[in-house]
Amino acid sequence: MAMPDVTVRGAGVAGLSVAYACACRGMRVAVVDPHGVAAGASGGIVGALAPHAPERWTETKAFQRDALLIASDWWAAVAQVGGGDPGYARTGRLQPIPDEAAMARAVERAEAAHGLWQGAATWAVVDAPGGWSPATPKVVHDTLSARLHPRRACRALADAVRALDGTVEPDAPDGGQVVHATGWAGLDATGSGTPIKGQAATLRLDRRDLPQLYVDGLHVVPHADGTVGVGSTSERSFGHPGTDALLDDVVARARAAVPDLAHAPVVERWAGLRPRARTRSPMVGRWPGRDRHWIANGGFKIGFAVAPLAAERLADAIAGGPLALPDAFDPALSLPGGRS
Repeated sequence: MAMPDVTVRGAGVAGLSVAYACACRGMRVAVVDPHGVAAGASGGIVGALAPHAPERWTETKAFQRDALLIASDWWAAVAQVGGGDPGYARTGRLQPIPDEAAMARAVERAEAAHGLWQGAATWAVVDAPGGWSPATPKVVHDTLSARLHPRRACRALADAVRALDGTVEPDAPDGGQVVHATGWAGLDATGSGTPIKGQAATLRLDRRDLPQLYVDGLHVVPHADGTVGVGSTSERSFGHPGTDALLDDVVARARAAVPDLAHAPVVERWAGLRPRARTRSPMVGRWPGRDRHWIANGGFKIGFAVAPLAAERLADAIAGGPLALPDAFDPALSLPGGRS
C-alpha cells in the first residue's frame, strides 16, 4: 500500500472503529498493533451495550444514547463490508425492582426516558416475564440496550478495514495523520489515566434471543453462539492481571441471581486491564501540541457503546471537518498540564 493517509496505533475497538470510519471516507488506512487485534481490553467476553439511566442528563449521556441508536445499522454495515459477524443484536435489558424506593426511581426514569430518548426506545416498568428474568415481581425493561461479542466485533472491524484496502499489521512507521488508540498502556505512558482490572466468565447456556440482565451489579449477556457472558469486576488495586478468586465470586453471584445459570458450565475465564482516563470520560480528539496527532482512548466501561459515533465524528475531523464531540471527551482534560 502507498503511504497511508492515516496511521492508527492500536487494534482495539477504538482504533479499529476510527480506521474503518476513515477508510469508508476514502482514506488510505494502516492499523498498527504489535499484539494483534483485540489483544487488550477489547478482547473481553461480556459485550453489554447499556445506556446511562435517563436522569441527571448530560451531553455525554446524550452522545451515548445517539451512539446506541446508530449501532444497529453501523455494525450491520461493518458485517456487510468485511463479511465478519460482530454478534450484535439490540435485545434489550431487564433489571430487578427489589423495593419501593427502587420502584419510585424506576417510574421517574421511565417518565424521563419518554422525553430524553425521543421515542426511539423505552424504559418501562413491567411484570417480570419469569424464567430468564430477575427474581422480582416487577422489572425495568429498556429497549435501548444491546449486545455484541467484543472479540468478534473487533475481528469484523479488521476484516472491514482490509476489505476497504487498509492494512492491519504488527509494525509500520507513522504515515499521514496518526491516531493513538493504545489502551491503558497509552494512558499510563502519558500520565492521563490508569488501568482498571476487569474479570468475566463465559458459561455454556443458549439464551441467544433473550434480553441481557443486570442483577446484583453484574452484567449477564446471552450471545449468539449459545453462551452467556457474566461480569465484570472493576479492580483499582490488584496483584496480577490474571483471573483469581474474585471471578469465582462473580460466577457464584450470577448463579444465585439467575437460576437458569445454576448448572451452566464455565467454558472461559477472562481478565483484562481497561483504560480509564483521569476524567473517567473517553479521550477522543486532537492531541494538544502535536500537529496531525489524535487520541481515541479511555473508553473504560462505555468504549464499545460509544465507538461507532465517536469514530464517525473523529473521522470527520481527520478529513478536515468539524470535531463534533462532547466537551468532556477533550484529551486536554486528562493529559497532565491540560486545561481543567
